[in-house]
Amino acid sequence: MPDLFGVYIHWPFCKAKCPYCDFNSHVSDSIDHEKWVQSYLREIDHVASMTKGRAVTSIFFGGGTPSLMKPDTVEKILNHIAKVWHVKEGIEITLEANPTSIEAQKFQDFKVAGINRVSVGVQSLRDDQLKFLGREHSAIEAVGAIKTAAKIFDRYSFDLIYARPEQQIDDWKAELKEAIQYAQGHLSLYQLTIEQGTPFYTQAARGEFRIPEQDQAGEFYEVTQDVLGQAGLPAYEISNHAAKGQESTHNMTYWRYGDYAGIGPGAHGRLTFKSPHARKREEAASSPASSYKYATRTHRAPDIWLDKVSKEGHGYHPFEEVGAQERLTEMMMMGLRLRDGVALKNIEDETGQDWRMVLAQDKIQHLVDENLLALSKTHIMPTQNGMQRLNGLLSYLL
Repeated sequence: MPDLFGVYIHWPFCKAKCPYCDFNSHVSDSIDHEKWVQSYLREIDHVASMTKGRAVTSIFFGGGTPSLMKPDTVEKILNHIAKVWHVKEGIEITLEANPTSIEAQKFQDFKVAGINRVSVGVQSLRDDQLKFLGREHSAIEAVGAIKTAAKIFDRYSFDLIYARPEQQIDDWKAELKEAIQYAQGHLSLYQLTIEQGTPFYTQAARGEFRIPEQDQAGEFYEVTQDVLGQAGLPAYEISNHAAKGQESTHNMTYWRYGDYAGIGPGAHGRLTFKSPHARKREEAASSPASSYKYATRTHRAPDIWLDKVSKEGHGYHPFEEVGAQERLTEMMMMGLRLRDGVALKNIEDETGQDWRMVLAQDKIQHLVDENLLALSKTHIMPTQNGMQRLNGLLSYLL
């Protein structure tokens, strides 16, 4: 497996909380940007002290709404990352952005700061749907932000949400074809899901709206594959479409089960070490693999995270070792989201065992016979049917 090592920076603030969002995002009237940048730098130092010699392969600013950050804050973080790790020139450095006019005007400043790719949270090209989704921008602003990104950045992407209440297949086809006019190599397309704890969850429970049933949602998915495939933007992952060579390097790190450092409140990460981290060797989980993988996470609440960093130099909870079976489960759950699937060699590297010993061969054969999986000499891959039914596939296999 390639030595992937991404750095994820979480900015937890938004102007407003979208009713479908269950991410760690908060609305705040006052933000001490200098205090925040110094806290990021201290936590970066903490992780860098444990990962000396690693080469960063991608950087991603997510949130929240990172385009609310000051470009100077972004520049200081990027300069510090380059100071404590090896960063090759030209690696993908992405920032998530909202398409409101004020934030779009900052694109050039973000480029000067070191960002070379933006991911714009458009969500819809229809004003009535943007209002339903709680977005603060209009369809005109969305298109304007995409065009601005196209002028400034060589690479950009934008998101759309589909399978919305009362949405019709023909309406979605029309919106997709319009989106293709503005796309330049990459699109992220997500089915609307109702997450517990969000306003949408309460509204849906009250019967205020209803999202499409499973069969209709499947039809939306198939239409999406057909339209984007014909446009030269096939799915390389369940929700992501790209022209060849335009795939998101950072997101591929997650799906290929590479390492990544999560910086900022509520950020998760995965880090691999050759020896047990912060534990006695005899206490390490029994695993035939030659390395030790740890799940990391920081405190979610921004104020608590800031306080922890101030006192301890970082906001992390104790690292949790990921055992052999968990490593297999995580690798398969992430890797089978990809059209290319999971390399059999990578399964063996993660578990320390022959892949035939850790995956039930009868179940794999059954999934192959049902046209849900495909198996080559080097990879195990989902078919298009399998990608559409991945939750059930994984439940059966694992």
